[in-house]
Parts: sequence; structure tokens; C-alpha cells
Amino acid sequence: MDAKARAARIKLMVFDVDGVMTDGGLHYTDDGRELKTFNVQDGLGLKLMQRAGIELAIVTGRTSDVVLNRAADLGIAHVFQGVVNKRAVVAELIAKLDLHWPDVAFMGDDFIDLPAMLQCGLAVAPANAHPLVKERVHAVTDASGGRGAVREAAEFILTAQGKLEALFTAYLEL
Repeated sequence: MDAKARAARIKLMVFDVDGVMTDGGLHYTDDGRELKTFNVQDGLGLKLMQRAGIELAIVTGRTSDVVLNRAADLGIAHVFQGVVNKRAVVAELIAKLDLHWPDVAFMGDDFIDLPAMLQCGLAVAPANAHPLVKERVHAVTDASGGRGAVREAAEFILTAQGKLEALFTAYLEL
């Protein structure tokens, strides 16, 4: 099954954060506070997915208040931080939402993401993902993490589901 056919059935999209929703850089202030930069166009892509009825989740190995703030800003209810076994966490979420692995897409960029990604119906990596990750996924974006990769993945899924045009047209009617 090709990536477009896989994307057509997605009901839950799971994202790693560092290297996917951000460029992977870790920035600290002098007093030890962590800063991350998120792409506003990625944010709109996430909102479009929500409007299309796709559940969103964040599953990340690191723990950061910045991630909680961004998730709250976007209305992402399913946020799991400090996760070592991402596949187990996604499996629990799938059960909670009464879904199945083929209904799930996972976007990640490094080794820790692979066990969950390879179980999902659609595995997507940003252009800056580790080469061994990119070799094993169904789709690789042209854009890098934090630089439009999330938006590109969102539009790929929405196009495959025949929903992007209607979502776009709604903006023209405002």
C-alpha cells in the first residue's frame, strides 16, 4: 500500500517534538529556562487536521513546560512527555480512542521514534530525520522539522482524505 492510501485512513496523528515540531535545537536562558521555536504554519496545519476530525497527540522523550504551553495553545489534549517507550504509550492511546494501528500516523525523526512509527499505518519523517529513520518510513517531507514539515505532512494527509480543498475554501469565504 502506498503512502497516499495509508494517509487516507488516518484518524490519529502523533508527533514527536524536537526535530519534528521544532528544528531540534535546545536553547537555554542563563537561568536554565528552556526555549523552543515552533513554526506558525505548522500550527495552522495542526488546526486544519483537527477541523477535519483527526485527533492529535504529542509523544516526546523530553519534558518541557514549553511543550505543554504549545499543546494548550493548539488545543492538543493528548500530551505525553518523558516517554522512553513511545510504542507502549501510543498503544494505550489507541485503545483509549478505540482505534487500530492502521488508523494512526506517527511523525518522528530519530531512533527512539521507530518502534512506534513502524507499527503505525503511516510513518512520516521530516527531511532532517536520521538517514536510518528515513529509509524505513512511508513518507519523508521536503521540509525539515520546525520549518514546515508538520504542515507538509498535515496537507498530505488532508489531501489524501479529500478534505484539504474544503478547508482551504473556508478561509476564502471569511
